[in-house]
Order: sequence, then structure tokens, then C-alpha cells
Amino acid sequence: MEDRTDKTYEGAGGAENGNQNDTVNTEANDGVFLEAKGIYKQFSGVTVLEDADFSVNCGEVHALMGENGAGKSTLIKIITGVYTKDAGELYVEGKSVEIHNRQDARNLGIQVIYQELSLIPALTVTENIFLGAETAKHGWMDKKAMRERVQSLIEHYGFDLDPDAVVDTMGMAKRQMAEILKALAFKAKLIIMDEPTSSLSAAESEKLFETIDGLRNRGAGILYISHRLDEVYRLSDRLTVMRDGKIVGVLKKGEIDPHTVTTMMIGRDVAGDEDKGATKRYEDHWLEVKNLSYSHMLKDVNFTAYGGEILGIGGLVGSGRTELIRCIYGAAKRSGGTIMLDGKPVSRSIRRNIRNGFGYVPEDRHAEGLVPLLNVEKNITIASYDKLSSASLVNRRKEIAWADKAIKDYDIRPPMRTLAAGSLSGGNQQKTILGRWLSRDLRLLLLDEPTVGVDVGVKMDLYRLLREFADNGAIVVMVSSDLAELVYLSDRVLVMRDGRFFEEFTRGNITQESLLLAASGVHTEEGMSL
Repeated sequence: MEDRTDKTYEGAGGAENGNQNDTVNTEANDGVFLEAKGIYKQFSGVTVLEDADFSVNCGEVHALMGENGAGKSTLIKIITGVYTKDAGELYVEGKSVEIHNRQDARNLGIQVIYQELSLIPALTVTENIFLGAETAKHGWMDKKAMRERVQSLIEHYGFDLDPDAVVDTMGMAKRQMAEILKALAFKAKLIIMDEPTSSLSAAESEKLFETIDGLRNRGAGILYISHRLDEVYRLSDRLTVMRDGKIVGVLKKGEIDPHTVTTMMIGRDVAGDEDKGATKRYEDHWLEVKNLSYSHMLKDVNFTAYGGEILGIGGLVGSGRTELIRCIYGAAKRSGGTIMLDGKPVSRSIRRNIRNGFGYVPEDRHAEGLVPLLNVEKNITIASYDKLSSASLVNRRKEIAWADKAIKDYDIRPPMRTLAAGSLSGGNQQKTILGRWLSRDLRLLLLDEPTVGVDVGVKMDLYRLLREFADNGAIVVMVSSDLAELVYLSDRVLVMRDGRFFEEFTRGNITQESLLLAASGVHTEEGMSL
């Protein structure tokens, strides 16, 4: 092995240099770091980016928002060298540049942290940071120097990390920090974060926000991509909104508000969407759970949900929300208690429950909801072969018609049943899973974080579908960490704490503040203690 120190890494300050070069080195922390002018991109004759002008300053958090398919991902991939632009110019620190691949982007100080983290679980923090850029001394890997360098970065940026910790033993918040530290180790001046809080709790998200604030203060530019308006408002110095491949506006911090941003994203005023109106409860159709227990997670849970209503389930991560609906569906085997639907016992078998009118939208659509390599048609029809077959043979004509109808009814884009489901945007993947169930004659729909990672336009589409479904007499039970979603969509909300229901809220008395207090163990005037 030859002695070497990766040049990019050395530029950030090697172990021998201590902390002297740890601060992000920018010519002027208030200057423009990245500028894109007139960016244009086509795929197979379809324009996906048109005349896009965009910039990120040193020492600012610049948010990028838009519906799925608006062009955000394409723009980011051009900036990071995954795609090559068809026209336009890119400038870094005032100089015209060509970015042909990811290494070009890294050499210019541009790093991206994707929603699915790239760390190797079996390696330590130090090993992950130096992966592919190990330093050597006298022909041997210099583990001591690498560890010391990582420790100096940890101390400088105030990260709560252990350089020797194995990633697989760390929580999601610390994994995010390790990804950020990896970017900083290679002299990142612009860090692109794609939905960084999608797997974080509220406390973990707040820790990430503090980290971002610190990076901004040291002169780093942050390009922040999120569908969560509360995060964007909390962090952003500027916000760029995209729609249909074009930049439709740039807002400064004081101009950012949910109504303005939502209207810009979907191209219409959504004020009328907020009027939910009255709902009808179908007393002759009900789900009853009595004294339900599951492992150490659920303890004597009791509740009733009725047809015609959307019952929201709130609470902090780990309170037992997911385990509850998995037990009802049959995906988790309850250790005690009874579950009844319209007075009849609910089976512990998923297959029987599906045939009896159950549907389940899981939190992790990639691992449990979709079969990404199968096409959209198969993902929609996979739960309905009992209706599409006779003598154990699937009727292809019926299957195609079934899928085409669901694609049209639930506005799945692009409307191609032969397209691999894994290639769809997050919002359209979610529509595909929902279409799988809503195309059946369901009696009960269970949802876990139904709109995670989808844009506001798709979110409103999903809300409308769920409301229509409930209004037709079905029972909807929805777990959500999004307090605004619970307030907006639910007819009732039950808040879980430590494996039990703590408080109940009814429409008109549901507020984000009271839900958060209940999840933290504080009773409020709006709620009813359980």
C-alpha cells in the first residue's frame, strides 16, 4: 500500500493540522456560492426543467419546495452531476463550471445527504467517514490519525457523536449527524439535504435544526428539500417554489406562510379545501377493541371506531400507535384482548381479514407497501386476485381493466400500468398503495403515516380520497405524527402514551397544542381523559 492522503480530504485540514481549517472556508459568507442560470433538461422529448434560475448563498438555508414531479430532483441531480444539463450555465463562487459527475460536485464543495442514508451499518463513524479515502502511514492504514481527525471535527461542530460507535447501534438523529460530518470532512461548502427529518422524532428533528443553524453561522450553504412547511418556516432564509419544471417564485423569510406557499406549489387557491363540513356516523358499522395487549408495547387498549368517521391516533414515537393497527390488521399477533367488527371476532389471519374488507397502508411503503420491481398494475391488483380469478386462474382482461380504472380514479402519474412502481414519485407510490385498497369493497382502512414524504398537492388529493371513502360509510383509522394532519382530517383523535390511550379529542376541540400536550402526559380542557 502506498502512502497517501486523499487530496480532497487534506483540503479540509488533515489530522496534523488540528482544528485550524475546520471552519467552512468561503471568500465571503454573505456571497453567492452556487448559481444556476437558464437550466433546461428534456427526457425523451419531454421537458422537465425549463429556464430555471436558482442560487444558494454562503451562510444561508435555502429551501426548495414543489409537488412531486415539479422538477426539484432533476435540478438537484444536475447540480450534483447525476444528470447533465441540456442548456444553461452553472457558476460556483462566480466561476462558470461543468459538473459531469458526483466527483466533480464534491471537488467543488457540493455534498448531498439523501433521504436514504448512505452509511454502512456495520462500520464505525470513523470508518464511514473515511470510506474510500483512507489515509496511510508507512504502507499501513493510519487508524489513529483518522480517528483523531474525526474527533477534532466532532468537537469543533459540537456533535454528540462517538468516533468509535458502530452505526448500526446509533439512532437516526446521530446517523444524520454522521452523514453531515462526512460532508464537512471533505470541505463541503454547500450541503444538500433531501427530506432529512422523514425518519426522525420531534426531539431528533430539533437537534438536527440546531446543527443546521450552527453550520449556517459558520458560512455553509444549506439547500433544504422538505414537504413540511413548519420546518421550512423554522429554518429558511429563502424559499424557492417549483411547479411543472419552472421556478414560480422566490420568497424571503418574512414572506413565507403556508397559504402562499401552497397556492404557489399547486397553482390554485386552496382556502376552500379547508372546509371539511359535517360528517355522518354509521352506528351500525363499528370496530371495537377491548383490553388489547401486545408484548410490552400495548396494555389493555380500549376504543371504538365507527363507519363514516376518520379516527386519528396520535402520540409520540414508541407510544404503541403502529403496533395497535398492526394487531388489528393481523400483522402483529396480540397477546390478549378482543377485536370485533360489527359484533363479530376479527381473525388473526391477514388473508382472512383482507377478504373480510380490511386494508392496510404501512408507514414504510418501500419495505412493506410496494413491490418496487413489479409494475403499477401488479401492485394495484395484488390484493384482489380473489375478485379477478376463477378456477385459480387470473382473468387478464379483468386485471388490466381493474388497474386502468384505479390509475384513472386515483390520478396515478404517469398513467402507465406497465411502469415499475419503484420508479414513481413518493406521492404516486402512495396513491398506488391506496388505490390497491380503495378499489376493493373495503369496510375498514388502517393507515400509518399516510402522507409522509409527499408534497402538499398530493397530500390534499389523499385527504379528499380518505374523506370520500369515510363519507361512504367505511371506517378509517389513521396513525399520524403530523399534528396539522390530525387536526385537519380527523373527526376524533385518540392520543396514546405508554401503550394506552391517554386522552380523546372531538372535532372542534382538536388543536395542535392540546395534542402535543396530551402526548407529553398533560391533560387539557379540550380533551377527555381516558
